[in-house]
Amino acid sequence: MKDNNSIIDSAIKTLQLEASSVLGLTEFIDDSFSATVTLVHAMKGRLIISGIGKSAIIAQKIVATLNSTGTPAVFMHAADAIHGDLGLVLKDDIVLVVSKSGNSPEIKVLSSLVKSRGNILIGMAGNMTSDLATKSDYVLNTTVSAEACPNNLAPTSSTTAQMAMGDALAVCLMDLKEFGSEDFAKHHPGGALGKKLFVRINDVLLETSTSVSAETKVKDVILAISSSRQGATTVLDGTKVLGIVTDGDLRRMLESNADIHIVSAAEIMTKNPKEIEMSELAAEGFRLMEKFNITQLVVTENNEYRGLVHLHDILKEGIY
Repeated sequence: MKDNNSIIDSAIKTLQLEASSVLGLTEFIDDSFSATVTLVHAMKGRLIISGIGKSAIIAQKIVATLNSTGTPAVFMHAADAIHGDLGLVLKDDIVLVVSKSGNSPEIKVLSSLVKSRGNILIGMAGNMTSDLATKSDYVLNTTVSAEACPNNLAPTSSTTAQMAMGDALAVCLMDLKEFGSEDFAKHHPGGALGKKLFVRINDVLLETSTSVSAETKVKDVILAISSSRQGATTVLDGTKVLGIVTDGDLRRMLESNADIHIVSAAEIMTKNPKEIEMSELAAEGFRLMEKFNITQLVVTENNEYRGLVHLHDILKEGIY
């Protein structure tokens, strides 16, 4: 049985070999890669990505990345393609086939069928003399010197290289499309990342916020804070914000032994509280609360009061 040092050494060697394989891809970023990016960017149809075995799994990952970053892509398993699924390939579609050897029986048949249908064929191959590489209109070279597998058999370095090449393709397409954070949010409205780019203060603002005037006595201020369940109430002059009274302000007042029947909101409020516009991202609200170590923000619209947003209102949306 191997000891801990042997296990650690094996893991480090694996990562070093795979890192070396990815770095080696930089030598293969050539005119064929550039032409592929330009072609996919200008296509009228979709990018159909296919493969078999472990390469099929990588193909699915590339499809997911492209779809989430603005390039329409569809996965088609190579074995299923030659048994009927090839019908999903339309005349304006481009087909990208991922294969290390480029000589698998299914890959040979698929590449021939794609060419016979008149679709452009892009090969992502680890063997530049393979059937796939020679039939393809454009080739993305993912050759690796060796697998990280100690027997040089299990797809390890080769699949890592394929994934990295797919990421390079996706990022270059993002650059051409000028795909920004707003675009990303439209494609990820339900995920945590999308929410940070999509959900705004207006979306998390509750209708339970309360407000008092500067002359309101502390007893009534306490009632206002309790009814809002936000741990604070805003002090207003019409729609103009004068300050905010929080639970902390009340505790400090009680510690001073002040008479709650006499003291007014203006005497204990925090002046110039931190504010945020309704149209701002909720993620920006969380950033401000974290920066100033507070749990409430006064919400305004065109310098007029609209309510209070509490840290918990933002956290409930999964934004942090």
